[in-house]
Amino acid sequence: MIIKTDGLAKHYILGVETVKALNGVDLEIDTGEFVAVMGPSGSGKSTFMNLIGCLDTPTVGSYWLNGSKVSNLSEDELARVRNQEIGFVFQTFNLLPRASALHNVELPLIYAGVGVKERRERAKEKLSLVGLGDRMDHRPPELSGGQRQRVAVARALVNEPALLLADEPTGNLDSGTSADIMKVLVDLNVQGQTIVLVTHEHDIAEYAKRQVHLVDGLIEKDFFTNERGVRYEANAD
Repeated sequence: MIIKTDGLAKHYILGVETVKALNGVDLEIDTGEFVAVMGPSGSGKSTFMNLIGCLDTPTVGSYWLNGSKVSNLSEDELARVRNQEIGFVFQTFNLLPRASALHNVELPLIYAGVGVKERRERAKEKLSLVGLGDRMDHRPPELSGGQRQRVAVARALVNEPALLLADEPTGNLDSGTSADIMKVLVDLNVQGQTIVLVTHEHDIAEYAKRQVHLVDGLIEKDFFTNERGVRYEANAD
């Protein structure tokens, strides 16, 4: 098991009002799963992603990542977990526009103190993995939207993370390019990469083998889809 949450909740104080963005989520995700987290605006899906990505801490509840309890770690400890255990792919790519694709992918390894030769080799390997072996020296403005997102995926993978988190990764892409990016993620999952995808698009969520639907900060539905397209509840016997 890679993710386990127990009563995970996040509350915000706005004046005299308490907003319960996430209101007690119990969830287990096994290593190697591909899970789509869905829900309307205000459902808590972005808050949930921030918590499991160690970008925020819960108000109450517990979170275990890869066997370690991380819900009560310090900021410095959370930063280490983010760098070593989690790869992030965002809707807006978050690439340095003046740096090459290769340098953008190298960045997490630079922060981790990896030597020049090793980080170059690892960055080249991940760019080749996502089909950009011939675009390593190109800067983001010289790449299409789909190619930029592939660079972002390669960067997310370069530290060999236990968990890949993708937050609306196709939000800025057309339908054809979105399908290409989702195929990259599916192929990575087939190779064993655990992926949690946050999306509001049903057609994108269908690429995942499991869907978790949030409403008002709680899990409304949690189901798997098998190879024949048959759905069954995740907690069914």
